[in-house]
Amino acid sequence: MAAPVKALLVSAVASGQGKTSVTAALARKLVRLGKRVRVFKCGPDFIDPMLLERASGAPVQSLDLWMVGPELCRQQLAQAAAETEVILIEGVMGLYDGTPSSADLAHAFGVPVMAVIDASAMAQTAGALVHGLRDYGPVDMAGVIANRVASPGHAAMIAASLRDIPLFATLPRQPQSLPERHLGLVLPGEVQDIDGLLDQLADQLVFDEAAWDHLPATRFDAPAPDNIPRLLQDKTIAIARDAAFMFLYPANLDTLEALGAELCYFSPLADEAPPAHADAIYLPGGYPELHAEALSRARLWQTAMRNAHADGIPILAECGGMMALAETLADTSGAAWRMAGLLPGAVSMQTRLAGLGSQGWHTPQGVLRGHTFHYSRLETALTPAATTLKHPSGAEGEAVYQHRSLTASYFHAYFASNPAAVAALFLRRTSP
Repeated sequence: MAAPVKALLVSAVASGQGKTSVTAALARKLVRLGKRVRVFKCGPDFIDPMLLERASGAPVQSLDLWMVGPELCRQQLAQAAAETEVILIEGVMGLYDGTPSSADLAHAFGVPVMAVIDASAMAQTAGALVHGLRDYGPVDMAGVIANRVASPGHAAMIAASLRDIPLFATLPRQPQSLPERHLGLVLPGEVQDIDGLLDQLADQLVFDEAAWDHLPATRFDAPAPDNIPRLLQDKTIAIARDAAFMFLYPANLDTLEALGAELCYFSPLADEAPPAHADAIYLPGGYPELHAEALSRARLWQTAMRNAHADGIPILAECGGMMALAETLADTSGAAWRMAGLLPGAVSMQTRLAGLGSQGWHTPQGVLRGHTFHYSRLETALTPAATTLKHPSGAEGEAVYQHRSLTASYFHAYFASNPAAVAALFLRRTSP
């Protein structure tokens, strides 16, 4: 049984309130106070966890009652509790949005909620807003962090309006916000002096240490871990990893290793071929549209991918990985660039969101869960081998294409949801 730790679910009334900035600021502040901090992200996400990892200095895993599942969520929380003093969970969207919601997660594991409010255009109404958030569920409301506060007087009005709910911290309006692009925040490695920006956020977080000391501790009991059969024993999987291919759940790598696979990495942007001894290749999502010209000139990588495909080596390409394996990729300017051409068809960027949300792929080994989030479209004459189903509606989701040894889709799979289905993707279906 893990020792109790201080744990908070950082949520809000809606997106855009500043949850990520506040969670990053709080994590960095606590680390600088000498605390061992682990941060989790609620719901499917790749980019926010990268920033939160930079802020806390520790890996950030996903928590989601449907995609990850209650038992694995509990295992991850219990393991973190055994290794750290503080657990912060950044919620997704608004507190009660989604099925399941951040509030559902808080209830499932007994985690109190810290509400983030954008106070820039309100004062006493903050109390009504937060009391509504608390009582609607209800949830255990630990306190409030008021973002974009104008002055100490403004903070005092907000604190008075909260009545029996403590104002835990305030953060002033920032002259420099975290930059964004179409899929979310710009990657931390692309932001000049990102650590300086995180330190500035931590410095400006006016933090009530007495209120922190009075937060109750939470205990997370770990269920027995599942024994994963080593279906990929003695297999080597080459994984694309660079600025164009970085959208990858850490749990996916853990699952592949638990299945017995040895992992190695290569960079298509650097025109590197997958290692010749690899038994399978994995191209995760990312931003190939931002690097289309460089990928089009990576002739060694393209040739190696075509040769691997011809040799029957299993290839899994998710979202951005699939885009780079089409015949052409048209970027946001409309310029079309030649890609590796393993998948017949053309990809084009668009301004409208083309796919979003949790989905499941019904495989022979059971449901493989994950999500989709993209602004591009693939035009292909191929008939999908399968179609994912949206959660919770059950409506048709993303096409899954299987072209000889290639499996490609906009669907991002969460491997730990069905390791047996994942292993089948990386094993040869037919001899070359």
